[in-house]
Amino acid sequence: HMGETKHILKRSEQKKENMWSTEDIFASDEAWKAEFAAIKGEEQALAVYAGRLSESPEALLEYLRKSEELGLRIEDLYNYTFLKNDEDTKNTVYQGLKGQMTGYLVQFQQATAFETPEIIAIPEETLQKFYEECPELRLYERYMYRVRRRKEHILSQAEESILAAAGEMAETPTQMFVNFVNADLTFPSVKDVTGEVYPLTNSTYIALMESPKAGLRRAAFENLYTTYEKYKNTEAAMLNAEVKKNIFFARARKYGSAREAALDRTEVPVSVYDNLVQAVHQNMNAMHRYTALRKKLMQLDELHMYDVYTSLVPGCDKKISFDKAKEDVLAAMQVFGPDYCAVLERSFEERWMDIYENEGKRPGAYSAGVRVHPFILLNHKDNLDSEFTLVHELGHAMHSYLSTKNQPPVYADYVIFVAEVASTCNEALLMQYLLGRTEDKKERAYLINYFLEQFRTTVYRQTMFAEFELKIHALAEAGEALTADVLKEIYYNLNREYYGDAMEADPLIAIEWARIPHFYYNFYVYQYATGFSAAMALSRRILTEGESAVKDYLKFLSSGCSADPISLLKIAGVDMTTPEPVSQALQQFDELVTEMETLMA
Repeated sequence: HMGETKHILKRSEQKKENMWSTEDIFASDEAWKAEFAAIKGEEQALAVYAGRLSESPEALLEYLRKSEELGLRIEDLYNYTFLKNDEDTKNTVYQGLKGQMTGYLVQFQQATAFETPEIIAIPEETLQKFYEECPELRLYERYMYRVRRRKEHILSQAEESILAAAGEMAETPTQMFVNFVNADLTFPSVKDVTGEVYPLTNSTYIALMESPKAGLRRAAFENLYTTYEKYKNTEAAMLNAEVKKNIFFARARKYGSAREAALDRTEVPVSVYDNLVQAVHQNMNAMHRYTALRKKLMQLDELHMYDVYTSLVPGCDKKISFDKAKEDVLAAMQVFGPDYCAVLERSFEERWMDIYENEGKRPGAYSAGVRVHPFILLNHKDNLDSEFTLVHELGHAMHSYLSTKNQPPVYADYVIFVAEVASTCNEALLMQYLLGRTEDKKERAYLINYFLEQFRTTVYRQTMFAEFELKIHALAEAGEALTADVLKEIYYNLNREYYGDAMEADPLIAIEWARIPHFYYNFYVYQYATGFSAAMALSRRILTEGESAVKDYLKFLSSGCSADPISLLKIAGVDMTTPEPVSQALQQFDELVTEMETLMA
């Protein structure tokens, strides 16, 4: 797939039916400009409530309602510019509108900066009295709880303004990393045996790793990591700065650790993280079996770190058109019942998605929860990967749609901890559907290989990342220096532990941390692994229990952030405070490895 270059359309050449209907938010740029002009100064109508939020329940309710109403208008304005800008990032008109919007958001935040400290300052008994006197205020009870629950971590006005001012400086490690890795670093190109030259960049690296040519993979691996190795001290200093930053803010806010501070933001107990690591360690054997199977199937005397991305079932990539992908997805989602499927049908008919690539379009894929209906950005290629991307983004979209429809605006948004569950559960259901539809051994093996790789990269690899984050923060919190050699040793040992004895422990893998942007996300990646595990448990429950499980699951999708993420997942039927869901997911992985062994025998 690497040599294939196709004419990329200009935005003006796209067919209407393949483009999303941004006119559902604003009929035209003129309509956007009129509304933007209309909200100018509205933030001042909120600013007049400064110092009054504890005055009376009526004043508080009035403020919250007005703030929510303006928030919704701002969201529509922002979403429109955001979507339009992504259609063609080279279009200066939308760069301009997005810039105006960003500027206005700063004014809005300044005008309402009094809200959090004032809500926190209301004495508990006063607030209880407010609820009794004004029952309508109860709607905002959880909203206020979420603000107030971090009371002991909110500082005085003076200290808060110092922390806010430090916020800009705090972006520096990430900015340095991004610029260094994406803009400044260059890597020597790689040649294959015929002498054909392939440019090596951070983005072509994975494509080269998927190549069936072993020599090409090895050259890419060596050229990439010997380059990183040259700059190991700079890389270590950047990562060290990031870790120190996390520790600084956690200590300033009186948290026991950087991890506790990061997880508290989304109300996730630290035990969830520990359970994940523990469950993965207890199921490490399945990963080692998978490594050994890969070595055997690839008929290698030595399996290297650069051999893990290439398909075990080459030559099976069928062309899957968008229409075929759509048909499969609709069929696989039948388990959710007619109401859910009717909305899915609408998403295609009403053009919720922007399907194909064009010049300047933002790469990748996402789903944006907009008030009128969700919008999905795709860059569809006719392959299995894109079919799974479609079902993944529709999972997010249905989560947004149902939460927006069933929750008041204040609770319509969901946190990332539960977000990945909705998308991945859809992927698991599509996978089971496709496996149930294929008799062909080779095709079945191809699908299972795809599924196994998702487990490897999402549960095992992200947990390994999570463990690395935990170890380096703990060392720094204990006052140890994070030198390049210390970081390399920790990372190398984790790789040995995760891949097991069937894998050659290539010394160069020790520097891999130097190219991973997720280590600048402040304890974020564990959520990919917990989300995936919860999704596996739920998809299994849906397929075995049917209607009752579906009812619980749809209730979960309709709950937005009306409760904390752990409670929401309990509604769906998964308890993330136990290692159980992760162990179950890895049990499924183990069964798939066994089936793969049998199929390929």
